Amino acid sequence: MSAPAVLRSSLATSLARYSRSWGLWLLLLVAPIEARLWISSGDEPRAVIAVHDMAPVMTSAVLGVSLGIVISMLLLPVAFLYLRANTTRIQPWQIEEVTAGSRVAMALGRFGADTLILMAVLAAMTLAGWPMGWLMLPRGGFDPLVIAATLWLIAAPALAGVAAVRTLFDAVPIARGAWGEFLFFILWLAAIIVPIVGGQPGTGIAYNLTDFTGFVQPLTYTLKKGDTDIAIGSSSVGRKKIALDVMAGVNSDGYIASRFGWLGISVLVAGVAGLAYAQHKPRRRRRMGWLAKLLAPGKPKAANPAAPPARFAAVPVLGLLAEELRLIAGGRLWLLLALAVTAASAIVDFRHVASPAALLLLVFGLSAHAGRSERGKLLALTRTMRVSPIARRIAFVVAGALWSATMGAPGIVRASTAGNWLPLELAAGTGAAFAAIAMALGAVSRSAFAPRLVLLILWYAYFSAN
Repeated sequence: MSAPAVLRSSLATSLARYSRSWGLWLLLLVAPIEARLWISSGDEPRAVIAVHDMAPVMTSAVLGVSLGIVISMLLLPVAFLYLRANTTRIQPWQIEEVTAGSRVAMALGRFGADTLILMAVLAAMTLAGWPMGWLMLPRGGFDPLVIAATLWLIAAPALAGVAAVRTLFDAVPIARGAWGEFLFFILWLAAIIVPIVGGQPGTGIAYNLTDFTGFVQPLTYTLKKGDTDIAIGSSSVGRKKIALDVMAGVNSDGYIASRFGWLGISVLVAGVAGLAYAQHKPRRRRRMGWLAKLLAPGKPKAANPAAPPARFAAVPVLGLLAEELRLIAGGRLWLLLALAVTAASAIVDFRHVASPAALLLLVFGLSAHAGRSERGKLLALTRTMRVSPIARRIAFVVAGALWSATMGAPGIVRASTAGNWLPLELAAGTGAAFAAIAMALGAVSRSAFAPRLVLLILWYAYFSAN
């Protein structure tokens, strides 16, 4: 089978699988809803973009950049999780790995399907941005072509990059599991933070290639040299405004070429993923065996047929709570990370460092446990317990609050000695809220995908809020 035929087959079958995914409709709705919630006309006291603590005067170009920032800040991790869910649940890699075809062609076909799906999401964002611009912008200031051009220049290369990273992580064994999601999260944060704080404004394709998300140059080009005082998220602006010539940054030397450069890099990464693809094999942990043994869960005790029946627990509620705490902590690695967060909370700022770090770790623990515990067959088993399903779900929420408070305990104690109880309220409140949302979404979707998707969005909103 020729490489072009393999590519076409991989593209067609991947698109067919996406068309049968209910998550696609959720993904198409996420971007417009996020845009409506995050972007305002600039007359409100808070803004998604702040330059010197002032909101940019809303124009068609600024609106397009704002929509692109919503894509970069919120949709990129959501899109990655969606693509990963399609890979792990729907893609028949057992069939593809025994197919006599080009791995590069297969990888490029999947990359093309992923990119087309994300471009459909971008088209939905464009259609949502036009009525927003018509309502927000002053008469004569609405230009749909400028909105679309700035949005697509910023967001399209970033979304293609996400598809390429997903293809690469699918090819590398170590990145196929939870480590891949963790690595992507680090890359995503670095792609946002490094261009803002890591360098001086400049021009040329080499400089602009350092800005993967593509929004820094349009926002900072007309500011003074060395001025990168911009805040992305939910920032207090007090209804103050600043005029920015966004189109000057878009038309600056090397910017547009760099965006097309990132598209080319994405295709190259997808091709490399095909060359580097490693088949799924049973893992043999020979290297660093001591670390694998340390992080591996303990072996279950052997069953004893002669053992007497287990007695009922004296206090079933406490036993239930203890089990929920244990199941949220997904293994020894999770506990080691929780210990690191606990130690850090003694010295770092609680609201902006310790609390978000604890919540980020909880996002993965809560979503994984909620997805497991709400599956249909397991629900039938848990209904035979002495405690009701509602009591189990309440224990899950309480366990989330306890884990959040435990990881922030040193910071909470330090603040409480000074009479400040806000850290305790934040830890318990956010932990309980995240657990309740994870349980509710897990009960509806019967999987960990929807809880993790929504919790990551809420986590970033909490992390970026001043």
